[in-house]
Amino acid sequence: MEQKDNLLDIIRTLFRWKKQIITVCALTGIGAVAISLFLPNYYKGTTVFLAVSPDQAKPDALFGDGQTRTAYYGNENDIDRLLTIAQSGMLINFLVDTFQLYQHYEIDPGQPKAEFKVRDKFARLYEVEKTKRDAIELSVEDKDRTMAAAMANTARRKIGEMARQLIREGQLRTINSYQSNIESKEAQLKALSDSLIAKRRRYGIYNIDGQSEALTSQVSEAEAKLVQSQARLKALEETQGVPRDTILQLRASVRGLEGSYANVSKRMERFNDGMAEVGTLNRQYLEANATLSEDKERLKQTLSVYNSDIPSIVVVEKAEVPLIKSRPKRSFIVIGAVAIAFLFSVIGVLILDTYQDVDWKSVYKGS
Repeated sequence: MEQKDNLLDIIRTLFRWKKQIITVCALTGIGAVAISLFLPNYYKGTTVFLAVSPDQAKPDALFGDGQTRTAYYGNENDIDRLLTIAQSGMLINFLVDTFQLYQHYEIDPGQPKAEFKVRDKFARLYEVEKTKRDAIELSVEDKDRTMAAAMANTARRKIGEMARQLIREGQLRTINSYQSNIESKEAQLKALSDSLIAKRRRYGIYNIDGQSEALTSQVSEAEAKLVQSQARLKALEETQGVPRDTILQLRASVRGLEGSYANVSKRMERFNDGMAEVGTLNRQYLEANATLSEDKERLKQTLSVYNSDIPSIVVVEKAEVPLIKSRPKRSFIVIGAVAIAFLFSVIGVLILDTYQDVDWKSVYKGS
């Protein structure tokens, strides 16, 4: 019953002060309406885009054999990279210069803190965030609705250009690396070629497989002819009545075959002496040449990708000129101000009514 009486007392108190409360709320509402009418309208230009995977700018994505699947849209790291670019000072400075924001925001560029003020002003009107569907939403507010849309679209395009430039810088480093490796391998290949030519001239080796088969056949054939002629000469020398001219002619033939066999054997020995060196150099030359060809092909592919226009973002929605303002919400301002005035009025009335019999002078003086 006591609680009920207390509640009724509060209600009675509020009804006694209802005129004052209504007056305060009315004056606050009128003031809020007047103030809100003087607040400028702001319009928000919003654009939405997706990150493209940087793997799309790799040669494997365009010239691969199809065995590696490459994701088209970027992952969390790619989205974070775009968000970092979107919040970078380089982008903000670009927009400040492009849209002459010092003049637009009426900030004197000669002031000591002019740069801070214009960046701070723009930061309060600029917002970029990742949506729950892994897209990036970029918004710019401005009193000029056309300029709000233009700044949002320009910021998006610049973000794409800066992200693409970062990828191109990585590609350029790869290109320089390939070119350096190619120059080094060309020098190495030239040295191997000179050594191989010198060894071939020294040992007379130009085709290991072909010459090996041919020399083996020549040695066997020369040896067989020599043995046959020697046996025939020996047989004729032991036979009575053989003309001397025939024997002399056969001896000359044997000496010729001996010289031919010695020459072929010498060539075979020289071939055997240099076969291992020439074979090793030839194999190194072929391997180096194959590696050089691969690097040149990779360089060609990387240059092709570097010179191509592969986007770093995909536009989902361009910023259109907004038709309605984004703020201020004048009704919310007025309702909120009146609600706050009512709350404080009620609190003030209750305090005044509760302590109306207190002698505040004596309290102040401590008596």
